[in-house]
Amino acid sequence: MPMPVRSESNAPLKRSALLVGALLFVVLVGWLAGILASSIAEDTARARIETEARLRAALLESELARFRLLPFLLANDTDVQQALRSGEGARAALDAKFARIARDTGAGAIYLLQPDGLTISASNAGSSTSFVGNNYAFRPYYREAKDTGSGLDYALGTVSGRPGLFLSQLTPSGGVVVVKLEFEGVESEWARGGGVTLVEDPAGTVLVTSDPRLRFRDDERADAASLSSLLPERQIAATVPTDIENWRLIHSERRTTALGAVVPVARSAGALAALSLLALAWIVAARRRRRLEIERSRLARTAELEAVVEERTSELRREMEERSASEERAAELREGLRQANRLATLGQVTAGLAHETAQPVAAIRTYASSGITLSERGDLDGVNENFAAIGRLADRIGRITVELRNFSRKRTGQLTDVALDEAVSGARLILKEKLRPIALDISPGIEGVLVRAGRVRLEQILVNLLQNAVEALAETDQPRITISLARRDQSVLLTIADNGPGLSPGMADKLFTPFASEREGGLGLGLVIARDIARDMGGDLTHRASDSGGAAFELTLQAGGGGA
Repeated sequence: MPMPVRSESNAPLKRSALLVGALLFVVLVGWLAGILASSIAEDTARARIETEARLRAALLESELARFRLLPFLLANDTDVQQALRSGEGARAALDAKFARIARDTGAGAIYLLQPDGLTISASNAGSSTSFVGNNYAFRPYYREAKDTGSGLDYALGTVSGRPGLFLSQLTPSGGVVVVKLEFEGVESEWARGGGVTLVEDPAGTVLVTSDPRLRFRDDERADAASLSSLLPERQIAATVPTDIENWRLIHSERRTTALGAVVPVARSAGALAALSLLALAWIVAARRRRRLEIERSRLARTAELEAVVEERTSELRREMEERSASEERAAELREGLRQANRLATLGQVTAGLAHETAQPVAAIRTYASSGITLSERGDLDGVNENFAAIGRLADRIGRITVELRNFSRKRTGQLTDVALDEAVSGARLILKEKLRPIALDISPGIEGVLVRAGRVRLEQILVNLLQNAVEALAETDQPRITISLARRDQSVLLTIADNGPGLSPGMADKLFTPFASEREGGLGLGLVIARDIARDMGGDLTHRASDSGGAAFELTLQAGGGGA
């Protein structure tokens, strides 16, 4: 009799122990599922945030690329030179010009310093925050421009109180043109995209940020982990380098936002899976007792699982909608990058055309000086010949100006038959004085050959190639340039070769890369634009070593006149 009593008294304890063990099992499975889901979700979030950081860095670099050539172009502007030489009238006109350019480009400010650093003209002249009359000789960008020709400095404006990147360029007469670039538009775009984005200099100082509270904060560690000292909540962050003064960009998002509800859902799913296993075991055990209870229990569990699946489906649908919204934001950033690249390309082409017009202007100056001498000698025929040459060069400048205006419009792609020998003669006219000490061999087969091209654009290519050859032959004894022609089925191959020292192997590999130049003071845009013009006319421009040891450029053009 005592034994059965002890057995019945122990039964509740066994059931309680079994229940506690089952609950611990459910908690353990849910905890393990949460750990696994957290690891996977965090890896995915880090990859996405790093991609977002690279997109935002590219947007920042493209914003700067739009303005890099502007100080150079303004430093060589005739109105700027006139303002440095003249009085208040020329400076007032330049104030209006600076204001118009700043408004059109989005620059924060544009201003001109005398050689001693005193501001004499500014886009904000006449306003309460005018820079005119202030001396900025103490600014690093002024000293860098005076020492090296150009400067770049990020600082807080002493008058406006707004931070910005100052780009400076030394003018030929010793003045300094300064363009201030403010990043408010980029910062607003970052803020709309979500998260916190900031840019640090090598010392760890925050310069550009989507959160103004962090500006000019610094951290000795200066890495991605420094966000933990700048921001109050736990973050997931990514750091990427930029092409601007060794700056680096850090983009971060709140951990809870980046991971979303993945971890709690995974824990719930793990716990439900464990409960399902326990329920199945319970059903199998209970089947021995009552089949009816087993059936009812199975139906109840099935309904519960369906509800869980429906809930999980709703969560996945919300997650997909959030991901779609994120992809749309990324697409908007990429479109902003493409627009900035198009504007940067316009700046490159403008610089190239400015380079091309400088050559006819120099030739006009030479003809005018020679004409004065001939006039004093009484050589009227020579004077008339110089005037005619000046007229032709002025027409060329006019055509180049029309080409620049047409660049901003949709291209028609219209080409005409152009006499190749006339285009070569036009290029020789521009470079007449520079070609005088050089032996020039021109293939007689050029005469009468027609090609499909634009007359001015073809002359631009030839002037660039001949100008490069002349400069390469500066220290060569018995310099010689050879222009030869070869016909193909539906095209013409024109080769311009010299007997100079040729190109170095490193330069030959990056010859058609923008801003690549071995020549001191060279922009590295001439050959890039020349090849783009050739390809736009259905041809191409390539380089090879000359048979005489120098450089040879091969210009391929479509044959005119209906055939080769």
